[in-house]
Amino acid sequence: DLVHRLIDEAGSASRFATINGLPITTYFSAVKMRWMLENVPEVKAAREKGTLRFGTIDTWLIYKLTGSFVTDVTNASRTMLMDIKEFKWSAECLEFFDINESELPEIRSSAEVYGAITEGRLEGIPIAGCLGDQQAAMVGQSCFEAGEAKNTYGTGCFMLFNTGSEPIFSKNGLLTTVGYKLGPNAEPKYALEGSVAVAGSAIQWLRDKIGLIFSASEIGFLADSVEDNGGVYFVTAFSGLFAPYWRDDARGCIVGLTQYATRGHIARATLESVCYQTQAILDAMRKDSGTELRRLRVDGGMTNSEQAMQIQADILGIEVVRPEMRETTALGAALAAGLGVGIWKDEAELRQIAQSNVSAFWSRITDEKRTEMLAGWDKAVKRSLDWA
Repeated sequence: DLVHRLIDEAGSASRFATINGLPITTYFSAVKMRWMLENVPEVKAAREKGTLRFGTIDTWLIYKLTGSFVTDVTNASRTMLMDIKEFKWSAECLEFFDINESELPEIRSSAEVYGAITEGRLEGIPIAGCLGDQQAAMVGQSCFEAGEAKNTYGTGCFMLFNTGSEPIFSKNGLLTTVGYKLGPNAEPKYALEGSVAVAGSAIQWLRDKIGLIFSASEIGFLADSVEDNGGVYFVTAFSGLFAPYWRDDARGCIVGLTQYATRGHIARATLESVCYQTQAILDAMRKDSGTELRRLRVDGGMTNSEQAMQIQADILGIEVVRPEMRETTALGAALAAGLGVGIWKDEAELRQIAQSNVSAFWSRITDEKRTEMLAGWDKAVKRSLDWA
């Protein structure tokens, strides 16, 4: 309700997109801050006393460990409050969302010493790397050049596409974000991001709510038990559809069921759903950037499934590359910290460390089959709309 009210006040959901790179949705921090100010008495009281502070989880952790009240440019870029060209809190956004700058942390780069741990066994150890989840994975995948992209398959699914030193403001439903700034004097890099709300959580739903599988690993074997989806499509819009659709009225639906359909077809349709939504994001990135992507780097829990990654390569029609080290978010944060304290000098050294053994997947289907599958997905998405 608050989001719809704010969009009415702003005149459009994209009112501030050229400042902060983001649409007004329930997803980002500023709306949650505004809601708390209006609905949580303790928050109102803290503002009146002058003790109110807002921050994303990185800010809270660094504050608890070191006493420093800071964030980095990537986390700040997801609040809807930072000017992503100036790397400062935007006066216009602060005024609209009714946030005081004194309530927000200092914005710093992604690789520098923010403070040292103040107590315990790690007392004196510096905290020196800080990135948002997906931006850290981008560093961990060494996507340092414009045109390189990575996709992280977790509970949700997040694709980042490096656009270089200048932000590209999407005309196709994507988010514009800071990719990283690896040092106070380093050149910032920007990215386009597309988000899939439901990825691994769809597999959890099949296991925990429906009982179709007993373990997450079983879904791959089930999907492999059939040649294709048998005309079954599963639009996993449990909480609406994110990029590039941005439809909060969408809801999950399984369509195309016949008596021919089996558990295997539904399992395959579940894996395909994530891959179709990834393809839609990639297509939007092509349109925005004018760049044809030839390779997608992948990481996250769902990439452990050989079947899922083969389906992804089939639907995209490009090479899908999976690293041996799949916890790339943790790796990216560690690389930034090492850079922040001088263990490594530059991105070239980081690339050598990040690129370990990889597995590559290539499409095994024809262009005609891919076109047929995508057409079926588009029809299924239309069926999922206008439910809420």
